[in-house]
Amino acid sequence: MSTIALITDTDSSIPLELAERYQIDQVPIIVLFGEESYKVAYEIDDTQLFERIDKEKKLPTTSAPSPGQFVEAYRSALDRGARTILCFTVSGEVSATYRAALTAREEFAKEDIEVIDTRSLSMGQGFPVLAAAEAIKTGATKQEAIQQALEVRDRTHLFAALPSLKYIAMSGRVGQLTAGIANILNIQPILSIRDGKLDLLERTRTRGKAWARTVELCVDAAAGHPVEKLAIIHVAALEEAKQFETLLRASLSCPQESIFAELTAGLSVHSGSGLVGASFVVGK
Repeated sequence: MSTIALITDTDSSIPLELAERYQIDQVPIIVLFGEESYKVAYEIDDTQLFERIDKEKKLPTTSAPSPGQFVEAYRSALDRGARTILCFTVSGEVSATYRAALTAREEFAKEDIEVIDTRSLSMGQGFPVLAAAEAIKTGATKQEAIQQALEVRDRTHLFAALPSLKYIAMSGRVGQLTAGIANILNIQPILSIRDGKLDLLERTRTRGKAWARTVELCVDAAAGHPVEKLAIIHVAALEEAKQFETLLRASLSCPQESIFAELTAGLSVHSGSGLVGASFVVGK
């Protein structure tokens, strides 16, 4: 058993069963419907999230994990025999999670705890964490695991298509009038990770064109190199995600197996239901 423990947060989009396999602890983002709070991934998934949003016609708020949650995660890892802890957080550009993890570290001044801001999110964060886990499994040192994780991060891309601007309009990120016109015209936004944020990259019309353009962007990002790791990202749209995977594989050299990962509620509340796309690590 390695003495290096890995901790991240649920904005990493790593499916729970995969995190368990690699012994990665995920500190949950919190979703708040009024006074009711839910731990992302553990107590609420994307389908449950949008069932409630559609019923109440109102978006919940989200909260970064508290320093106390990270204190508990660090203490648990140390109690299990860890001598070193690597904590990879979602980008500090989108969440206070990184600051909370740093604050919690102050409670363990004599322990070897390293907190790394991945400056990414979803599987742009998740793939580096998995890379660190694989490195540790083969006997890597702390610095070697960090280096491997950040090197993989720099080769990771994410592109996804949204079926509408409905939920983004509910969040106030675009005007209701603009969103209404977009829905009438069947505008399909395409999102990507830019500067540590999930941002609107392009607007297309119809799902077919949006998916085709998303595939084009993936192919361009791969630049002729095969894909080492692939995750199909979705928000309460597993069947559509499977269809998109088939389309992507027809145009891009991909590994035999892929991960199907929910964006997770801490992020999907800002993008909306029906998102489908891919996050992937390009080979060297």
